[in-house]
Amino acid sequence: MFCPKCGSIMIPVRENGQKILRCRRCGYKVDPSKKPEFMKLFRSTSEIEHGPKHEFIIIEKEITTLPKTKVICPKCGNNEAYFRLEQTRSADEPSTRIFTCTNCGYTWREYD
Repeated sequence: MFCPKCGSIMIPVRENGQKILRCRRCGYKVDPSKKPEFMKLFRSTSEIEHGPKHEFIIIEKEITTLPKTKVICPKCGNNEAYFRLEQTRSADEPSTRIFTCTNCGYTWREYD
């Protein structure tokens, strides 16, 4: 809420055991009895209602949609694998190459 006098942001404070909004700049105070919507700002966490728990559904995509490359699998020695690039580190570092063997399904990473 903004102060009607000077336009600054008003902050919630307790004064004489009562919750009020007070302007930091000019000291203007909002009387809670005159502003019923003002009390919504002081809602405690115990009053927040939570909805039903969400269920997560994982949809696996077929791996055949990924591009293939010639690379040797460290597990079975196959010379072909699917690959994808992911930014696993900060943006100024190169992407991580993630390979999945077309023969045994083994997954490994390569970094630059």
